[in-house]
Amino acid sequence: MTDQRIILVTGASKGIGRAAALELAKAGNHIIATARSEKALVKLDDEILAATGHNATLIPLDLRDMNAIDRLAGALLDRFGRLDGLFANAGTLGTLGPLENISPSAFQETLEINFSANWRLIRATHPLLRMSEAGRALFVTSGVVPRPRAFWGVYAATKAALETMIACYADETEKTPIRINLFDPGAVRTEMRFKAMPGEDPLTLPTPQEVAATLPQYFAPEFTQHGQRLVFARRKH
Repeated sequence: MTDQRIILVTGASKGIGRAAALELAKAGNHIIATARSEKALVKLDDEILAATGHNATLIPLDLRDMNAIDRLAGALLDRFGRLDGLFANAGTLGTLGPLENISPSAFQETLEINFSANWRLIRATHPLLRMSEAGRALFVTSGVVPRPRAFWGVYAATKAALETMIACYADETEKTPIRINLFDPGAVRTEMRFKAMPGEDPLTLPTPQEVAATLPQYFAPEFTQHGQRLVFARRKH
């Protein structure tokens, strides 16, 4: 196992996370896939095995359980002794609507999943990334951050907070072998996008597979950009 780069993918049960896990596995990496749905993870593992001849490591995980994130890091240390990559993809749209109508519970859940859980992941996985000769971490953000708009206040605020935190983390790690970046996939043909924009024609959007195909380069040891906001650009056919 040690001859493969070991990459942790959160939110790997569907959408971009699922496609990323498959593409990163095809690129020769060993994938540690986390999500709440064990059934979806098993299906993903079947696809990875069929495509690569290797199994992934599956860890059912609810990112709202902060202590579980710490236990995850301990298990990875015991089994692998390091982590070469983190694709922090898991996120939630939460409730869209006027800020005064958002329930406290909806606000708190969006904050926990989109922001607090990523801090806890940093806290838990940083020592493992330092044990790699070329640790790479990529955190998924959103185009709503530079372009705020009505009814997206909670989601946009959590992603803006994430961007600021990751900029600070990148500054802190500048003199280490770890390279930290943000990734903005733009509008993608996912369940989350359909929930947010039900009137949109999904066929006009890139698929998760198109987006994921661009990701392996960011986890390679030779990729040395740091503290950047990387934006997916769809190839013209």
